[in-house]
Amino acid sequence: MNSRQLIKQLIARQPVERCGFWLGNPHADTWPILHRYFGTQTEEQLRRKLGDDVRWICPQFYADAYRDPQGRALFDSGLDRVKHGSVGPLARCATVAEIQRFPWPDPDYLHFDSCLRDLQTAGDFYRLSGFWTCFYHNLSDLFGMEEYLVKMRTDPELVQAATNRVCEFYYEANERFFALAGDLVDGFFFGNDFGCQRGLVCSPQDLDTFVFPWFRRFAAQGRRHGYQVVVHSCGSVHALIPRMIEAGVQCLHPLQARARDMEAGRLAADFKGKLAFLGGVDAQELMTNGTPKQIRADVHRIKKVLGPNLIVSPSHEAILPNVPPENVEAMARAALDHQVVL
Repeated sequence: MNSRQLIKQLIARQPVERCGFWLGNPHADTWPILHRYFGTQTEEQLRRKLGDDVRWICPQFYADAYRDPQGRALFDSGLDRVKHGSVGPLARCATVAEIQRFPWPDPDYLHFDSCLRDLQTAGDFYRLSGFWTCFYHNLSDLFGMEEYLVKMRTDPELVQAATNRVCEFYYEANERFFALAGDLVDGFFFGNDFGCQRGLVCSPQDLDTFVFPWFRRFAAQGRRHGYQVVVHSCGSVHALIPRMIEAGVQCLHPLQARARDMEAGRLAADFKGKLAFLGGVDAQELMTNGTPKQIRADVHRIKKVLGPNLIVSPSHEAILPNVPPENVEAMARAALDHQVVL
């Protein structure tokens, strides 16, 4: 059984011979460190050396995927992306008409050639793809996070109008991409961080009003095209997992181990057998400050608790440069121990 078959069966919660492994998507500054340690030169060489079962090939991540004739980026807020608290261009909008006048992206400017080429040459590995569809993040940038959350209460019609414009674009973008990609894709992977360390960013009621109607539509879109639905949400999202399962989510990522109620034992007690898991190896403390021996022990523990329908991976997929490469190696080796985990 190759990696692609294994992960498909694992996410479908069918019997598998071992847990899976995904290195994640290391930060750009981390790749040179990993290459020096492992003696590799390319990302693919490193993934193969570590036995990585998964390839994340997202059209949104290609520089030539969106070609606005005026050079605008998707949902261009004009802000530094790292300043999440900044007031965005929609913050002072007072009417729906003002929301509509924003230069929203046009799906006619999309091009998928580079992404499709990489999907075609991906080999026997499980392919996560589709637009990242991070509409919750986009709206936080376009309004400014504080303005976005406040306007859910003070100007809900403005929030809903902006939400529809963002999500209508993503829905059409996915439709066009999935029509071309077909069975080159295995799992529709999309992400919005609904949690922080100790709970949700906003109430479940506000999420039900402004987020989950479109969230359900995107999950259904992936299923309609024949893909498994894999969802990313950092933070403490335990309270939302039943909603995700009801929406058709089959695999949850990244299992932020030190966030409230997201530890492996709690997730297993409440949700094992209802969906597959991707992630779970603590990247906040253990991966940065632990020893390889501690990493191996924790991976074995997580496999025992959440396996076998588990893809071992860091609880923050963008592995940072402060994670020692020997700890990355320990995680990969422990993940691929071939004993059946019951």
